[in-house]
Amino acid sequence: MKKTLTAALTTALVVGAASTTFAAANPFSDVPADHWAYDAVAQLADDGVIEGYGDGTYRGQNEITRYEMAQMVAKAMAKEDQVNAQQKAMIDRLAAEFSEELNNLGVRVSNLESRIDNVKWEGKLQYEYKRWKYDGADAETDHELKFRLEPTATVNDHWKVKARLDAKWNPDSDQGKEDDTGKPDSNVKLKRAYAAGHYGITDINAGLIPYYSEQGVVFDGEFSGASVTVGADQTLSGTLLAGRAREIDGGATAPSNVQGVNITWMPTEEFTGAAEYYRASVGDEYNNIWGLGATYTFAKTASLNGGYWKNTTPDNSDTDRAWNVQLSYKGAEQENMHSFGLFVAYRRLGTAVAFAPTFDAIESGEKGWEVGGDYTFAKNVVGTLKYFNGRNIALDAKLDRFYGSLEYFF
Repeated sequence: MKKTLTAALTTALVVGAASTTFAAANPFSDVPADHWAYDAVAQLADDGVIEGYGDGTYRGQNEITRYEMAQMVAKAMAKEDQVNAQQKAMIDRLAAEFSEELNNLGVRVSNLESRIDNVKWEGKLQYEYKRWKYDGADAETDHELKFRLEPTATVNDHWKVKARLDAKWNPDSDQGKEDDTGKPDSNVKLKRAYAAGHYGITDINAGLIPYYSEQGVVFDGEFSGASVTVGADQTLSGTLLAGRAREIDGGATAPSNVQGVNITWMPTEEFTGAAEYYRASVGDEYNNIWGLGATYTFAKTASLNGGYWKNTTPDNSDTDRAWNVQLSYKGAEQENMHSFGLFVAYRRLGTAVAFAPTFDAIESGEKGWEVGGDYTFAKNVVGTLKYFNGRNIALDAKLDRFYGSLEYFF
């Protein structure tokens, strides 16, 4: 009887593996699709709550058993302090269904840790194109190919180690993109390498860390230092930052040392307000930057955000302030084919405030209108087009810039 059951289950697996539709939809090929838990497991897998084994299967036993499902549920239960209400409800329902198996697992649950591939790799291949033209001058163009790898290694229940490696290539010269000295820079660069800790509502990053300021106006780059966020995903949260700014490509002169604080208030799902302060050194001079920003989401498909930033250090003239207003509609979702987004914005990015802004078509030291959109051509394939029309603040010269990119995520 046991051999017959095993043969039937093996046949079902072979047939299931032969179905491309089933394989594409099911991240764990050993889970029977006719069980109600299938949808719950698939959803939790998409959300990153259940990671499974590196090859997408259970791999622990040859037969499909409820114990294998219970082991996955146990892993999800261990992350209940990191999930939202909908995910927790899913985990609770699965736990009730497999309660007997969970009670009988005992040491097998702890032993599962040593068999899981705890290193996850993500990345992308991206092609970028830019064309810009100053009034009265010839148009200039630039394009490059970028490759990025982002490994994440789980250390224990509270700590992960994360990194990012970037490489750039110039298709015209068939060599690395030129650096600031005019020499080809074809080496792979370590952009990030840091320890990320999570304790309840507190997040800690230390090392070569990423940092994104309110709306990405002041900073979107890397720092050698540390940040601590208390109240992550709560109504009121605060972040402290201290570090040394990394080299910033194509932007204004990077501040060498930065200390900052950001307070974010989210009283409802629709509204978010934030205040931030940074003390940043540029050469021998320290700059004191204050900023306020807010975002309101309406109709679940559109959002309006705006903010104002000011450098209170004297003698910065017309470079000492920045503001940003943007109206957005929907947005391309990486895994949702045919999803799209549109936006229109007016930005002013003074160089004494916007040290490394996040925007693509407008750069630090410029002001004007930016419009654009993105579209998901296929799962994990996203295209973006943006257009800027405005002026260079220092030169008071009219400027327009076109930006396009195609990204392949994996």
